[in-house]
Amino acid sequence: MDFEELRIYCLKKNNTIEDFPFGIQPNVFKVQGKIFAILSKTADQTSISLKCDPELSINLRLEFTEIIPGYHLNKKHWNTVLSFANIPEETIKWLIDMSYELVCPKTMIKKQK
Repeated sequence: MDFEELRIYCLKKNNTIEDFPFGIQPNVFKVQGKIFAILSKTADQTSISLKCDPELSINLRLEFTEIIPGYHLNKKHWNTVLSFANIPEETIKWLIDMSYELVCPKTMIKKQK
């Protein structure tokens, strides 16, 4: 997935807003005022930071070298994906979905289903 595909996928989540609290970069995606994704792009790299279950975070980091502890974030609860070449698109979408669900109020998730 490229930057724009990631951006569009995040924005498709119900009640999501795109914010720029740190300037023109990174793109921050929030639901009900809570961050679930931070998308960054430099000349040579796109990365996304996502909230994750702490135990799952460890397993993902062991499975994919492209997934590291959250850059400038709580390393227990956040991962940063540095490259998308070796991670299936379905896995990236699943990680975004999980991050969204971890921060989204439970009442909103029930309404969406």
